[in-house]
Amino acid sequence: MTQRKPAGMKFGSWVDQQIEQAHRDGEFDDLPGAGKPLRDAGQPVQEDWWLREYLTREQLDGIHLLPPGLQLRKESADLPAKAAKLHTEQAVRDLVDELNKRIRDYTLVPTGPSMYVPPVDVEEILAGWTAQRAGRFAEARPQPEPVRPTRWWQRRKQ
Repeated sequence: MTQRKPAGMKFGSWVDQQIEQAHRDGEFDDLPGAGKPLRDAGQPVQEDWWLREYLTREQLDGIHLLPPGLQLRKESADLPAKAAKLHTEQAVRDLVDELNKRIRDYTLVPTGPSMYVPPVDVEEILAGWTAQRAGRFAEARPQPEPVRPTRWWQRRKQ
């Protein structure tokens, strides 16, 4: 395909000729997906199909496409779930402090559409984290069987 188009030939016929030559040479054989039906065939075309495909292919979430203020709000909302995966109180504090630092930086010099992003309360996140861990560990501990007192007639037989 490094050949130049001859001077007197139309571009469309020259491209068709190149495709036919490649087909004869077998360059289209064993392509990935050969013989398989087209994905989403017969489905209506979605508006941003190319964007959805890109995000899926690159394994990205849509938060990176949001303006900075909305990104920070989304991260604030997702913070309890993120903190639940951490094992130490200091790690949770560091996570919240890092987010609050970015919120402070955004508040000083907003980029994109300006919006209010409130800072995250460290103690509130820690209280939820502690309660969740206490509940998780309480479920993990086996509960002792309740001891029923013996009746007087049962003690007499012993």
